[in-house]
Amino acid sequence: MNVVQFEIPGQGRRVGVVDSGQIVDVTAGDAELRFVVDIFSAAQKAGRSFGGFLGDLAAKDALRSFDLDELLMARPGREKPFLHPPLDHPDPHRVLVSGTGLTHTGGMKSRDQMHKDGDDEDGEKAAEPQTDSARMFAMGLAGGKPAVGQRGAGPEWFYKDNGSVLRGPNDSLVIPGFTDDGGEEPELAGLYIIGKDGQPYRLGFALGNEWSDHAVERVNYLYLAPSKLRTCAIGPELNTDFAFDTLDLSCSVSRNGETIYDSGPLLSGEENMCHSLANCEDHHFKYAQHRRPGDVHVHFFGTSKLSHSTRDWKYQPGDEIRIEAPTFSSPLVNVVAAGDDASAAPVTMRPA
Repeated sequence: MNVVQFEIPGQGRRVGVVDSGQIVDVTAGDAELRFVVDIFSAAQKAGRSFGGFLGDLAAKDALRSFDLDELLMARPGREKPFLHPPLDHPDPHRVLVSGTGLTHTGGMKSRDQMHKDGDDEDGEKAAEPQTDSARMFAMGLAGGKPAVGQRGAGPEWFYKDNGSVLRGPNDSLVIPGFTDDGGEEPELAGLYIIGKDGQPYRLGFALGNEWSDHAVERVNYLYLAPSKLRTCAIGPELNTDFAFDTLDLSCSVSRNGETIYDSGPLLSGEENMCHSLANCEDHHFKYAQHRRPGDVHVHFFGTSKLSHSTRDWKYQPGDEIRIEAPTFSSPLVNVVAAGDDASAAPVTMRPA
C-alpha cells in the first residue's frame, strides 16, 4: 500500500491511499484523521496493525478521490490541492530527521574520493593512509550484517534537524546564503513512529533527497556535521510493503529544460549495502532519547552515487532534481532555490 499526505487549500490536511492512479481521501471518512500519525494512534488504540487499519478505512464506500498526476504536478501553497511529505507531525519539533552514511559501495567510493588529497606532481595519487571513510566502510563490511539478535558494527550517523527542514514533492531545496552549492543524495528513507510504550514502529519507506553541502564537506571530513544542516525532501508516497531488499533508482538534474546530470542506474536496498536494515535501525533506536513516545523519525539510509566529485557545474536556483524508482512509487521532484541573502552575513549577538 502506498500512502500520501496532502492538503486542500482552505480545508486543511488529509491522508490518502494511492489506488490505480487515484488518491482515495481517507480523511473524508473521518475528519479527525488528518495526519498519518493520527491513523497510527487510532490503529494502536484499536489494537490493529497500521496497514490493516488504514486499508479498511480506504475501503469505505463513497470516499472521494483525487487524480494522482494532478497532485504530483501541483506546487505547495497555491490554490490547488498539493502533496506534503508522506510522514510528518503537527508539531515539527516532534520529528527527528537523521541519516546513516557509508552504507553503499558506490557511496563509499564517492566519499573516499571527496576526502582524499589531489594528485602528486607526476599525476599519480600520492601515497597516503586509508581515509576515515574507507576505514568506516571496512568496519561495515566486516560487521555490518550481524546474526539475528546480535549487535553489529555501528554505521556512520548524522543529524539533519527537526521536521522544519522536511520538504515534499515540488517544494524547494535551499542553497543557504553562506554557501555557493548544494548536493543531491538520492536514497531511501525509513519512516517511523514511536509507540506509547516506547517501541519504535516502522511504517515503511519513501524516496528521499538528503540535500547536503558536499563542497563544505570536501574541505575537511570534520565538516560533515554542518554540511548536513539543510532542507531535505521525502515522498511523494510512503510505501508500506517494500522489503528493503533491492531497488533500482535514478536521479537527473535539469536546467532550463535540458538535462545537465543523469546518474544512470543506482542500486539501493540491503542487497547493495554493507549494513543490514536491522543493524542500522538498532544503532539509531538504541538511544533512549530516540524512543520518546509519539515522536516521528525520518532516517535516510545512504546513496550509491553523488554527482559532486565528477561534475564541473554548481547548482543554481531553478534547477530541477528528479529521483525515480518506478516499481516503488511516483517520482520525487524538487526545485533548487536560493536562501536568504542575510544568512551570508555574520550573525551578531544582542545583550539579553
